[in-house]
Amino acid sequence: MRYGLTGILTLAAAIVIYSGTARADGDPAAGKSVFNKCMVCHSPEKGVNKIGPSLWGVVGRHSASIENFNYSEAMKKADKTWDPATLDVYLTDPRAMVPGTKMIFPGLKNADDRKNVIAYLETLK
Repeated sequence: MRYGLTGILTLAAAIVIYSGTARADGDPAAGKSVFNKCMVCHSPEKGVNKIGPSLWGVVGRHSASIENFNYSEAMKKADKTWDPATLDVYLTDPRAMVPGTKMIFPGLKNADDRKNVIAYLETLK
């Protein structure tokens, strides 16, 4: 089968667009329930910091980027963008990904819980 240059370029463009807009494939409603574990330290509300920074708009945000929050030196140096894949790794074991972080949460070991909470975090915008 021959695709021609136009077909190949269209396919390549679709791959680039899709990869740049990756979404969690979880259930936001279930994720909101899982997020209750996070609410001790984090708020889902814009501009409301607690022990941890607000998670409003966290998906796509650069690490340690809220100006009025006192991040650990480790998080300031982490240089991460909180996309779904990075959040999945971080939420599995925060201290393994960012050694020295102030976040004491041991992580979400269940993959479905992580997918769901990431899907919920994507709604916070």
